[in-house]
Amino acid sequence: MAVSFISRALNALSFTLSSKFISSPVLVNAALNAQAGRNALLAIPPASISLTHIRGFLTTAPVWQNRTLWKQSDKYTIRPIGVKKTGGRDHTGKIRRHGIGGGHKQRYRMIDFQRLRYEPGKEGQLIEERVIEVRYDPCRTADIALVAGGNRKRWIIATENMQAGDLIKTSTEIGRMAVLANEGDAHPLGALPIGTLINNLELYPGKGAQYIRAAGTCGVLLRKVNGTAIIQLPSKHQIQISEMCMATVGKVSNIDHNKRVIGKAGRNRWLGIRPSSGKWHRKGGWAGRKIRPLPPMKCYVNLPSVAAKS
Repeated sequence: MAVSFISRALNALSFTLSSKFISSPVLVNAALNAQAGRNALLAIPPASISLTHIRGFLTTAPVWQNRTLWKQSDKYTIRPIGVKKTGGRDHTGKIRRHGIGGGHKQRYRMIDFQRLRYEPGKEGQLIEERVIEVRYDPCRTADIALVAGGNRKRWIIATENMQAGDLIKTSTEIGRMAVLANEGDAHPLGALPIGTLINNLELYPGKGAQYIRAAGTCGVLLRKVNGTAIIQLPSKHQIQISEMCMATVGKVSNIDHNKRVIGKAGRNRWLGIRPSSGKWHRKGGWAGRKIRPLPPMKCYVNLPSVAAKS
């Protein structure tokens, strides 16, 4: 703003001198010098002019430049990975997810949600894997299983009755007849019989499981229509997806997860759940109007006699 005012003043001065006193060579030289000064002033970049009322430019480095949440690795590993807690905050320090904070230290295990992952040179073959162990995972509600087949090992979501030593299969064939579905096996939806309980459901073929991964949940294959399948989710909603999408047979493990008793507020802090402000705590049953159930119906028909009472 200050630069524009100065340039306007110089422009007006040069125009006045050149119009009224153009016959005087001294004034002509003064007008030319003023015009040259105005051009030189406009050539100066605004950033180099020190003005107290002009806001400076942000030249600091981004906050997230040297911040890493976990040790990034391009290669799959079954080893636990150390994870730094964020407390529900993003790279700028602002809270993006409320109710997160504290808790015991946890290590992340890379879960392979894509059951149909061929080894090099074995594309299109039946995949058979042996369950080595089933264990607790602190980063999710369901248990996880370590399976091995061929030259690799990987973590997957365990099903309800999965135990060490079980043999699970993964197939891509869709035949004319429905397959005999065994718990823990993975098949395309088009190969499973109607009414099968499924989990770890893909939304798009080859993308990996995105639905029905929480503890104790399962979906139901309702029907098949023109190369698609209708699935009922645990929320009772129904979705229609391609019959080429993979799904695991059975229910997810740890079915009693929703029946656990926390017992005290401190246990939630162990789990990394931070309480809300006291302003937002819900009141208990002592507050407000009491809505009690109606008393039971009294029957005045066929009342017992006095002799029967005695």
